[in-house]
Amino acid sequence: MPKALSRYNLLLVFLSLVFIGLNGYFLFKGNYYVSFLPLAVSVVYFSFYKTKELLFFVVLCTPFSLNLEELALGNIGFYLPTEPILFGLMILLSIRALMRGTYDKKLLNHPITIATLFYLSWMLITVFTSSNPIVSLKFLVAKLWFVIPLFFYLVIVFREKENMYRIVWLYLISLAAVVFITLVRHYGWGFDQKAAHWIMSPFYKDHTSYGAIVAFYIPLTIGLMFRKKNSAIIQYVLILILVILTVGLVYSYTRAAWISLVAALGVWGLFKLKIHIKYVALLGLFAGFVGFQYYTDISIALSKNKTDSSENISKHIESISNVSTDASNLERINRWNCAIRMFEEKPFFGWGPGTYAFEYAPFQHSSEITVISTNFGNRGNAHSEYLGTLAEMGVIGLFSFLVLLFFVFYRASMLYIKLDDKELKTLLLSVILALTSYFIHGVLNNYLDTDKASVPVWTCFAIIVAIDIYHSKRNKEITRTKIN
Repeated sequence: MPKALSRYNLLLVFLSLVFIGLNGYFLFKGNYYVSFLPLAVSVVYFSFYKTKELLFFVVLCTPFSLNLEELALGNIGFYLPTEPILFGLMILLSIRALMRGTYDKKLLNHPITIATLFYLSWMLITVFTSSNPIVSLKFLVAKLWFVIPLFFYLVIVFREKENMYRIVWLYLISLAAVVFITLVRHYGWGFDQKAAHWIMSPFYKDHTSYGAIVAFYIPLTIGLMFRKKNSAIIQYVLILILVILTVGLVYSYTRAAWISLVAALGVWGLFKLKIHIKYVALLGLFAGFVGFQYYTDISIALSKNKTDSSENISKHIESISNVSTDASNLERINRWNCAIRMFEEKPFFGWGPGTYAFEYAPFQHSSEITVISTNFGNRGNAHSEYLGTLAEMGVIGLFSFLVLLFFVFYRASMLYIKLDDKELKTLLLSVILALTSYFIHGVLNNYLDTDKASVPVWTCFAIIVAIDIYHSKRNKEITRTKIN
């Protein structure tokens, strides 16, 4: 054994010296790519033998991931290091599943899984009818490298209860670090509102995507604070993180994120007051009826609001309803109207997944163009998860997306009512509130084509399904299988 070990060490030393020599030569020649070879080898090794740990690493890296396009290193919006690893995991996990030929029927038959497959199937159909099939195919593949590892695989990983908490912690730690760095940089600019639009770069492309994810993790942070097994140090750390995220959210100047968090607070109140869903539905119908009846009066009232976005927090909040002079609000309405006109021209199949930015420019009306309008699709997308889906995938595409959200929230809500495990009950409620925050924000912005949003959203979907099929019955024995 010592001789074999000695030979192994000698081989390792020899290969290391060879690599150092070759790398030194290529660096001298101005080629830096060889330096990444050890990292690539490590990723391949972990992909096959430590898949779970590699996926956890991806989650940890996501808040720090960098966009090649924004760094002027390419013409594609590819995030490093997360998306290349997710792409590889998608292929590996798909091949592994096909070779084994065995699937967890509980997972495959779950309503959220079925709704996800319906959504992806229609997306595949619209790739073939797309105005730009190459762009749509890339969009579909990108969607799959989020869904397969972060939903289908993580549900199995979450058979072990503690992994659900680990996955929340991993993103949260990195996010808190990014927010802290952003606040320190922002302090140097006197917390200027204009600086807030770019100060989180290069980690987040703008203040709205940054604010959306910060708002997403505030309910999850509060949920973690209610774990009984937390030590005093952990509690202090969570309090510190909550303070950092709260201050970060305030100084993100992201009005949509503020609204979404207020909505999440309202949903929390509904759960705590145990208000039946039928009364909530009736209230929603009544609000819609009132809004329809008094639409003209409401429009006149909104047109009188001339308060623009400002560093003054109260004025910034007041500017939310300014649809007369606030450029950000007017541009959002411009993008929405373009999405609706695109839908009207192609109502059934839409223009194709991921094509909005390439197609919307001719649908702009001169009367709606603002000072921040562009014909190049380089300043955001449709500014709505829902209208963007409608324009790109047609009425069935939007329907499939809404069906998915319905089953996510309905199943999670029913599960919360029936769940016996109080600790998991708290985690589940915090997940519901986080998702509420994001999909309320999704009315005003859309980020599910990025790793920053897709990683936490699909992770939370996986948590809901895992709790439902593996942890929802009292004294149920959880089958624990070794997961590579």
